[in-house]
Amino acid sequence: MTLFNEDEVQPRTPRDRPQPLAERMRPKTLDEFVGQPHLLSDGKALKAQIDSGQLVSMIFWGPPGVGKTTLARLIAKATKSKFIGLSAVEAGVAEVRRVIADAEKLRKQSGERLLLFIDEIHRFNKSQQDALLHSVEEGTITLIGATTENPSFEVIGALLSRCRVYRLEPLTREDLERILNHALAQDHELKNRRIQVQDLEGLYFYSSGDARKLLNTLEIAVQLAAGPDDQPCILTKSIIEEAFQQRMIAYDRAGEDHYDMISAFIKSIRGSDPDAAVYWMARMLEGGEDPKFIARRLIILASEDIGNADPYGLTLAVSTFSAVDYIGMPEARIVLSQCATYLASCPKSNAAYLAINEAAQDASGEAPQPVPLHLRNAPTKLMKSMNYGEGYKYSHDHNDAGESHFAEQEYLPASLADRIYYRPTDQGGEKRLKDRLEKIWKKRKK
Repeated sequence: MTLFNEDEVQPRTPRDRPQPLAERMRPKTLDEFVGQPHLLSDGKALKAQIDSGQLVSMIFWGPPGVGKTTLARLIAKATKSKFIGLSAVEAGVAEVRRVIADAEKLRKQSGERLLLFIDEIHRFNKSQQDALLHSVEEGTITLIGATTENPSFEVIGALLSRCRVYRLEPLTREDLERILNHALAQDHELKNRRIQVQDLEGLYFYSSGDARKLLNTLEIAVQLAAGPDDQPCILTKSIIEEAFQQRMIAYDRAGEDHYDMISAFIKSIRGSDPDAAVYWMARMLEGGEDPKFIARRLIILASEDIGNADPYGLTLAVSTFSAVDYIGMPEARIVLSQCATYLASCPKSNAAYLAINEAAQDASGEAPQPVPLHLRNAPTKLMKSMNYGEGYKYSHDHNDAGESHFAEQEYLPASLADRIYYRPTDQGGEKRLKDRLEKIWKKRKK
């Protein structure tokens, strides 16, 4: 049996195992596919590829439940390509190479194209991704990788350069409404149940743009509300909440709440309020926010709002991102809480942030200034004859201003000689830096 055995290409569910609603409602054609008009409308790049049949390898980047797997299957069907699906969680290099070898045989025997779909491709390590490079470049396979993570960080550059990246967006309320109405009207197990959804807004809201979550919750809610077949099946707010297995948290990941709450979170840490910080963080996490998004913002904050007042804050924030990446939710919330409460409790300084902003203004607004001759390297006789490096004081050989390993000399261009960009505060460890700089530099004593 080869990988192209029909049962493997299109796995069938045993008759005694009913398919979940989300699987029963999977679109059969591109016309039935809901969402992603920025990719699938006429005149868009992906639609043009499908219509022409001239596919390039690509990566679908988007949140769960927006149709990445379904779209890959439909593209294979529309372009008459053989479809093979692998999960990066389960497949290894050996299986990838087996698929590639069979794809080469297929192309030689029939000229048929193989579309290899790899779900969660971000979970492939470098050697697994390397195994795809040659066949993708030669066109032996057309690769479609699916990922919920930013491929810039999770996919090796060599593979990324050979693929087009398409961003899939969370489904809109209108998209979810179409999917729900289609399921209620067309599914053989639902259409005769006279289902009434009393809390449509709650159902759409907590589905968070995820069609799979919407349909799975609908199916469970119908089971919870089961009654006589001749009676309407009423899905109340409490039944829908029970189907979701948690109280609905007011949070819109794609809308205003996303920006308002991260703003409140950052400002709470900046304002040294660890209690408010963990509250807003909890609201975001309970609402389904990506914990890596929060971790990235903590890294930025550690430099922008704390800086050298406590340099360890940046180390902790970077370690927090790594830990969140390693362990995922729900345990990642503990690490995030540790970092957020520490940063909120730290002394604050935005001196480093202000310094780079002021320096950038001069760098972009002033005429370009040459590097002073004494700071230039002089590796050749010609450069030495042009006074490159002449007059430079090697700091470790000096003891100026009572400070060992320091020689006072000008490092800025002459036109900027009096500039001071970095102004350390009296907060935390930054005061020690401030005292030293004021001791050794005359311009800082003014």
